[in-house]
Amino acid sequence: MASLWRAYQRAMARHPWKVQILTAGTLVGAGDVISQQVVERRGLAGHSGRRTLKMMAIGFCFVGPVIGGWYQVLDHLVPGRTRAAALQKMLLDQDYKDALITNYYIWPAVQVANFYFVPLNHRLAVVQGVAIVWNAYLSWKANQL
Repeated sequence: MASLWRAYQRAMARHPWKVQILTAGTLVGAGDVISQQVVERRGLAGHSGRRTLKMMAIGFCFVGPVIGGWYQVLDHLVPGRTRAAALQKMLLDQDYKDALITNYYIWPAVQVANFYFVPLNHRLAVVQGVAIVWNAYLSWKANQL
């Protein structure tokens, strides 16, 4: 596991943008797999690979580039990793009014810690790691009939 983490770190140092996007897509896909297998209890025979691929595409094409870019904008707007800067970044990050109430259960605490403790190149991975549960919820919610 340690060697895998070191390889990830080396790849992140060489190609931060690409690795962040690949990480986001992979973790969004993992959220969908968890949704289908744990929440919806579809079993392997009922698993929709097409749905998982769609979710991964959203991660690769939207979540990774948009959220990763947003973190760069936030670092430019509010430089530093002080507690005050982390709080300012978290407040600026909470600008999705329709999902605001739901996401307040998770995201403010995650983002304060993320902006305070985590270097810029690793923030997307941290958020996507936590977002596996969020993505599973969103995938389940989006696919309710």
